Amino acid sequence: MSSKDCGHHEEERRQLLRRIVGAIVAFIVLILLIIFLIWIILRPTKPRFIIQDATLYTFNFSSTSPSVTSPTPNILTLTMQVTLAAHNPNHRIGIYYHNLYAYASYRNQQISLATSIPNTYQGHKDFTIWSPFIYGNAVPVSPFLLSALQLDQSTGTVLVNVKVNGRVKWKVGTWISGRYHIYVNCPAYIRFAGDRSNAIGGVTPAVKFQLLQSCSVDV
Repeated sequence: MSSKDCGHHEEERRQLLRRIVGAIVAFIVLILLIIFLIWIILRPTKPRFIIQDATLYTFNFSSTSPSVTSPTPNILTLTMQVTLAAHNPNHRIGIYYHNLYAYASYRNQQISLATSIPNTYQGHKDFTIWSPFIYGNAVPVSPFLLSALQLDQSTGTVLVNVKVNGRVKWKVGTWISGRYHIYVNCPAYIRFAGDRSNAIGGVTPAVKFQLLQSCSVDV
């Protein structure tokens, strides 16, 4: 085989390689263009949450001296029911909610058990209402919460954050996406009346607070 033939075959290999690289680049550009067009057409928007109200049954914080029988001196008991409204703002996208759990938090410390929320499908522009009970019986809490609670009580308002964790899936036509984590944080301002100089005790009878407060949502 002459050097001329070898050069010819080498040129053919280069041309083939350029075609392969060009086809790969064109395929990637096509995929990106399709994704961009889908985004432009569908305009996906994460769901919106509002905490409408909260009914407080018990909010009792007790502090005792630690002992062998009671090594944790600070405990909190909480019982409340909240009404959460979720709105799907999308015109062409449905939302599946899976494995949702609601719980209460005070100053970034969980103060209740996690309450399960039923799996739900939410159609285009739909609203969904949940009213979970949130409770925690003698939950151990950090010592610094005592002074924080007393300070909040002196002002007459305690901020309890109602949080929701779970998974969502998007539905477009017959196509359903994989699961994505959703994290919702709803501020609930609980007001206390009466003598604020006493230690925080139980709430009897139940007190309902109209909140209508928007929640932060991360997906």
